[in-house]
Amino acid sequence: MEKINSLERLNSLQVQAEETIKNTKVRILICAGTGCLAGGSGKIYEQLMHLTAEHPDVEVFFGPEIAHGDHPVAVKKSGCHGFCEMGPLMRIEPMGILYTKVKEEDVREIFEKTICRGEIIDRLLYKQNGQVYQKQEEIPFYKRQTRMVLENCGHLDAEHIEEAIAHGAYQAIAKALYTMTPDAVIKSITDSGLRGRGGGGFPAGRKWSQVARQKETIRYVVCNGDEGDPGAFMDRSIMEGDPHKMIEGMMLAAYAVGAQEGYIYVRAEYPLAISRLRTAIEQAEERGLLGENILGTEFSFKLRINRGAGAFVCGEGSALTASIEGKRGMPRVKPPRTVEQGLFGKPTVLNNVETYANVPMIINRGADWFKSIGTPDSPGTKAFALTGTVNNTGLIEVPMGTTLREIIFEIGGGIKNDGKFKAVQIGGPSGGCLTEKDLDVCLDFDSLKKLGAMIGSGGLVAMDDNTCMVEVARFFMNFTQNESCGKCVPCREGTKRMLEILERIVSGRGTLEDVDLLEELAKTVTETALCGLGKSAAQPVMSTLKNFRDEYIAHVVDKKCPAHACTSMRSFVIDPELCKGCSKCARGCPVGAIEGQIKNPFKIDQNKCIRCGACESACPFGAIKAQW
Repeated sequence: MEKINSLERLNSLQVQAEETIKNTKVRILICAGTGCLAGGSGKIYEQLMHLTAEHPDVEVFFGPEIAHGDHPVAVKKSGCHGFCEMGPLMRIEPMGILYTKVKEEDVREIFEKTICRGEIIDRLLYKQNGQVYQKQEEIPFYKRQTRMVLENCGHLDAEHIEEAIAHGAYQAIAKALYTMTPDAVIKSITDSGLRGRGGGGFPAGRKWSQVARQKETIRYVVCNGDEGDPGAFMDRSIMEGDPHKMIEGMMLAAYAVGAQEGYIYVRAEYPLAISRLRTAIEQAEERGLLGENILGTEFSFKLRINRGAGAFVCGEGSALTASIEGKRGMPRVKPPRTVEQGLFGKPTVLNNVETYANVPMIINRGADWFKSIGTPDSPGTKAFALTGTVNNTGLIEVPMGTTLREIIFEIGGGIKNDGKFKAVQIGGPSGGCLTEKDLDVCLDFDSLKKLGAMIGSGGLVAMDDNTCMVEVARFFMNFTQNESCGKCVPCREGTKRMLEILERIVSGRGTLEDVDLLEELAKTVTETALCGLGKSAAQPVMSTLKNFRDEYIAHVVDKKCPAHACTSMRSFVIDPELCKGCSKCARGCPVGAIEGQIKNPFKIDQNKCIRCGACESACPFGAIKAQW
């Protein structure tokens, strides 16, 4: 493969790659992100490849018109399209058609009708409120987003560098190498106001400048791809769908601070992301875009991938760098900070995937362009993984400052089954709950901090009124307690005691004193824990206590779960008028809590009953009901 050793050669290759795409009769982009692959998109791709191989010279129709192009039908594996609720997804260009929930049995029909005859298959189009949407960009889920970082995800073949180059990859690093000094790059990032998308929102330009001014000349650039929040998959989708954008961002950081080596730390549970990154790095090296004397300049940069062992705490900077070094992933006391002594004790730039993916756009389009999006103190966009009880789940990207109401009810399509919105857990285990009163609050770093919440990496879990907020707190505390590295006492012991209290409460054994102790422990752990994981571990507990204290009181005083979610608080009774005395319930009870005589009403001994619900399922007459 020919190396790109000049700006002119890069530009020439971009034009060539653009022409190849333009002159292709039709491009079929099959979502090959993790979610759609799990839904069978890999087999859909194989079947389409087989059909196009059988008919290489097929005429393609756009409605009544025949498509023109020198190249035959191209079938491509793209990254995540974002609309996970509707997967597997298939985009057909240049028509812009998006087929949803595609199955293997649909493939031949798509090929014969849409590709060969230009006919649209209505049942595969997205429908909402009686309206049918043919083009992807017209669907409300996409139309109300501002996709910048995710702009190319779903629109290019993530496994071929030429496709990325056709979409402008490596133009920003070329611009920096040929027309900008390292200081100018740092100034551009600083002026843009880009803040880290990993959770804390620390200004990226300030971090880079701190590394650049260190006396130590050996420096490193590290990417945190250890996305561990439950329900979060933004970074994974970028690595799978547009890896070159993130890689280029790391290269720009390296050029700015004088680093020659970089590390991408990816959790081992992301095998597809790791595979796509390896392919991207290999192809960039073959093209001369990574390695020695990049683009014919004196700038050299090598990139390595490290797989994390799945420890949530390794999302913390010092634990992450310790893991790369082969040590146990545990945070250390600061100072010194990572910018002073990070990886191998050297000054280190550490940002997450989404942060780096923003950098090439800022260099190409300018700081003022970036600042024109979002809010003055939180410019740009933010990617969120929208999950939970909304109609449209998936990966979204909106300007900073977008309200929760817009995300839940416009992009998300509202609560499932016309349910009532109750809350959203934002920022994963480190975040907090936002409620109905917060629907019109701007989602940006500073506004959320005032509410006791945080954007975190970008997980958004929507909940309806069937959700028990005490159980939500218990779930996240269980996760955090399991993920605690155990180094400091407040996190190791404090989270354990908090989890024990929450488990007592949801099982109906809690007391008012437990609620007071839980609140006291939450404050203590937050103030005394060593690292960010421990300091934010109690956030779900504190936010649910603040917004849903009445649910805690109901659990400990009335011994009832208002949401009817905590199974330990229900009891089962047999209606004697409906019971036929068939004994099926007694035979199915695992603890022998049901007694009676055949053809006479049976009874449940509440002291023996374990509230498992086996009797309710076994009764053929509907005589057994749960009471809350």
